[in-house]
Amino acid sequence: MKLNELISDFSIYVTNEEQELAETLDRPVPLSTFNERERIIIDSLVRKSVISKVIQHGLTMVIKNDF
Repeated sequence: MKLNELISDFSIYVTNEEQELAETLDRPVPLSTFNERERIIIDSLVRKSVISKVIQHGLTMVIKNDF
C-alpha cells in the first residue's frame, strides 16, 4: 500500500488568528511592516510551512505558500 492511499486528506491545523494573517499575504510583504504580535504568528506559520520567509534585495519578505 502506498502512503498516498493511506492519507487521503492532509490538512495543517491553523488558528483563526493565523488564518486571518495568512489570507492577507497575497504578495510578498516586508517583515518589518508587521508588529511584534504578528511576527510571532508569522514565525508559527513558517514552522508549519504555511508561509515562507524570503530575502530580496536585503529585505526579509514573507509570502504564502501554495498548496
